[in-house]
Amino acid sequence: MTDTRSMLQGSDSALVNQYNCVMLDLDGVVYVGSAAVAGVADVLGQVRDRGVAVAFVTNNASRTPQSVAEHLRELGVEATAADVVTSAQAAASELAQRFEAGSRVLVVGGEGLRSAVTDAGLEVVESAADDPLAVVQGFGPSVGWAHLAEAAKAIRSGALWVACNLDLTVPTSDGIAPGNGTLVNAVAAAVGSPPAVVAGKPCRPLFDETVRRLGCARPIVVGDRLDTDIEGANNCGADSLLVMTGVTDLTALCAATSKQRPSYVSWRMDGLLEAHRVPRRTDDVFELRGWRAKLADGHVQLQASGADRSDGLRVVVSAAWSWCDDHQSRAPATVEAEMI
Repeated sequence: MTDTRSMLQGSDSALVNQYNCVMLDLDGVVYVGSAAVAGVADVLGQVRDRGVAVAFVTNNASRTPQSVAEHLRELGVEATAADVVTSAQAAASELAQRFEAGSRVLVVGGEGLRSAVTDAGLEVVESAADDPLAVVQGFGPSVGWAHLAEAAKAIRSGALWVACNLDLTVPTSDGIAPGNGTLVNAVAAAVGSPPAVVAGKPCRPLFDETVRRLGCARPIVVGDRLDTDIEGANNCGADSLLVMTGVTDLTALCAATSKQRPSYVSWRMDGLLEAHRVPRRTDDVFELRGWRAKLADGHVQLQASGADRSDGLRVVVSAAWSWCDDHQSRAPATVEAEMI
């Protein structure tokens, strides 16, 4: 695992030059809602020009890689189905490693999960009466009580239970809705135990599946969520870049525990093309290229600003994490960072 206390490894070259693969989350990183994040297509073009592979890695199990890639191309982002790795594929791979080809699997989820199971050489079934060897559960908007009841019956009869992810919510055009984790919890309550395997972030299978498919030995994970993208990278011993274009705000980042701290931080994905330097600490003052923050009685005060806003972000976060570590406190009392 990366030493999160040092956070930003000094280098005069672009961050991405240290890696041979970039694993990208989608919502909050590549796009927000129906629009691509500004500049993403250009950044990824420059990343590929350096010979670095790009993978779009998502906990979404309802869509096929083909449909995800088509959506990305509509947004102006270059992508093929081979560039997309889903938690459905990771879950299917976990099943294929455990059972012979043609084994019956009860699928609770959408078309993306059904296709992944079929592509893995397994037989999709609909009912516990079909005596499946496993149940695999992923989000699908059509999943209902009857599907959960069949899953519970099969699990109680001894079927291995694999969940694509434990995300409690999913974003929709009308706001936040229950996610796969909420439905998994319903089945767990009925059967009295959790899934035997979880494939999606922050667990390893989805990352391992991406490495296997792309053959990348030195990946960096780019995400916007501390509890899935960044914790998942740390679970795998991979470096990570947190971007501030999604759900994580400055307060949450400053309060991050060690297992959810990224190796690097940047306001946007173009941080992949920048050199990341370590703020210098003198007593309770942190400085980096014109930016200066001071720790004072549990408060992080930004006292001077520089040219690069991401350097300001790094100074403030370094000060906050140092306070947490030095005082065994979850977070500073306040973070004054209006100048960033």
